[in-house]
Amino acid sequence: MLICFTGTTAVAQEYKYEIGGMLGLSMYMGDANQTALLKGFNPAGGLVFRRNFNFRWALKTDLLMGRITGDTKNTENVFPNHSQASFSRSFFELGGQIEFNFLPYSDKFAYLNTSRIAPYLLTGLGITAAPGKTGTFGSVHFPLGAGVKYKIRNRINLGLEYAVHKLFSDSFDAPDTEGFNLNNPYRIQSGIFKNKDWYNSLLFSVTWDFGPNNRKCTNE
Repeated sequence: MLICFTGTTAVAQEYKYEIGGMLGLSMYMGDANQTALLKGFNPAGGLVFRRNFNFRWALKTDLLMGRITGDTKNTENVFPNHSQASFSRSFFELGGQIEFNFLPYSDKFAYLNTSRIAPYLLTGLGITAAPGKTGTFGSVHFPLGAGVKYKIRNRINLGLEYAVHKLFSDSFDAPDTEGFNLNNPYRIQSGIFKNKDWYNSLLFSVTWDFGPNNRKCTNE
């Protein structure tokens, strides 16, 4: 086990890595839903791997599969020619996020004021792909979210996380059927952040710690 100190501050976790699974919900935001953060629940799940640098900082990689649905009948938006459309599609996400724990996260080292429960923030970058009858959608996404971790016992962590994922395309909600298309329906000029689609996720996770820090350290 590695515990290195600079003065009285611990700079390393007991274990380097976590691996586990996630299960929860995915939701769509776009032309057919522009304001509701929690609407149109669909199942989502995947795998998560985390590299813990210390009690505060971690780097997470996830592989997620989810589903989104939408229907213009359920929105107050008025589309050209009063057209309507609905869609349903699965997507795959490969993402990387940096996490910051507001409390030093551990179930040990109480003399360092560690906590077995810690809220955190995340941000990063990822890639989202969604196959369809008319072609495969692909885009970089920018995630931003918050969550809470709880170390239920040695090596076992529970987590609950909500994140929004900003896409750099407006065709995530484009239906595969003929007719009205939700890819830029108002034909307005788009920018990097303007007139793009989103999806949100609410995920529960269980992870297991491994890879003990066993290098020898000395106090300064």
